[in-house]
Amino acid sequence: MERSFLLRGNVIWSETPRKLAAAPRSYAVCLDGVSMGVFPEIPERYRNLPLLDCGDSLILPGLVDLHLHAPQYHNRALGLDLELLEWLGRVTYPEETRFSDSAYAERAYSDFAQALKQSATTRACIYATVHTEATRRLMELLDETGLCCFVGRVNMDRNAPDNLCEADAETALRETERWIEDTLGRYRNVKPILTPRFLPACSEKLLAGLGALREKYRLPVQSHLSENTGEVAWVKQLAPDSQSYGHAYDRFGLFGGDYPAVMAHCVHSTPEEIDLMERRGVFIAHCPQSNTNLGSGIAPARLYLDRGIPMGLGTDISGGHSLSVFRTAEEAISVSKLRRRLLDDSLRPLTAPEAFYLATKGGGAFFGKAGSFEEGYRFDAVVIDDGRLAAPRELTLSERLEKVLFLSEDRDIRLKYVDGLCVLQQEEAV
Repeated sequence: MERSFLLRGNVIWSETPRKLAAAPRSYAVCLDGVSMGVFPEIPERYRNLPLLDCGDSLILPGLVDLHLHAPQYHNRALGLDLELLEWLGRVTYPEETRFSDSAYAERAYSDFAQALKQSATTRACIYATVHTEATRRLMELLDETGLCCFVGRVNMDRNAPDNLCEADAETALRETERWIEDTLGRYRNVKPILTPRFLPACSEKLLAGLGALREKYRLPVQSHLSENTGEVAWVKQLAPDSQSYGHAYDRFGLFGGDYPAVMAHCVHSTPEEIDLMERRGVFIAHCPQSNTNLGSGIAPARLYLDRGIPMGLGTDISGGHSLSVFRTAEEAISVSKLRRRLLDDSLRPLTAPEAFYLATKGGGAFFGKAGSFEEGYRFDAVVIDDGRLAAPRELTLSERLEKVLFLSEDRDIRLKYVDGLCVLQQEEAV
């Protein structure tokens, strides 16, 4: 498969959260799946590479989704008049129990994998369920799409329905280690990630064991943090000796440091918790649509961004109802305006370039050098035909990008590349 080529078009990427790079009618160079940069003319050393002219289309880095739940895909838009804990009990957990049925899991995960492939997402951190075989099948299906994903077998051994709650910590850890050994290094693009669901559903013994597995296998971690006020109060009851929700993870080696950890939401993080995230280099998955749908609140994304805490975006299917990271970026902008107006006028709203940064390079950093066309980054790209969004006047590339953030749909995607391989080509592609 060809992984060295040139794409010609209107190339846009982020250099920093506030610095957008836009190169009209330029050449993005991919060499063995790695970006060599963007040039106004073809450099002599690359003149023999195959060239695909994308015309007036926009060429963007692939989008990154740092937080979503694959088994909840068919639950989108259901129960969103509820708050988090009630929604989990009445809507989410009943759906996840169905994944003990291999036929149900096959159909549901096949639908999810195909939908993710059709989207602008190229990399994602994904939750499965406690069901080992179904989780393995999800990993197989995602690997077939060509997308790069971390997938987690969920761990829960308390405060969950009997048919989702593992018998005890020892059983959960034994099954999790079996799953790790069976999947680590098995797939080209998909890797395991340790996934304690959230602190209320995990005993201290389970958390300690997951910390030991993380150290043994050098795996990243994903979980939830300070999403909802009721959840935060519950954590204080369950872990009274912890200084914060984040500290309760940190005590067991599950909160960053010398390995990647991503925590979703961080809506109600205390100053002490924020300081700890900053020290540990914990990634935040900002999930504005879910936080709104479930009435959790508005995370202080501006504060996190200005402090340099690593952050990307999460669709949080199905707390969020849209699989589009473009929609998530748009909502990140919108809710930041509400936070300034209603909660804290010291925090400026996010700008479109900043939201685009979070959707690409910000979240991409969890995967290493991803989410940009700068030299040395993995060549992930989406080619967008935004012709149906055209205006009577000529728009700048930054204006066209802004319209894409707010108005684009999956049907506008013409091509999608991951690590230099074309994983999606629409019939209308140039």
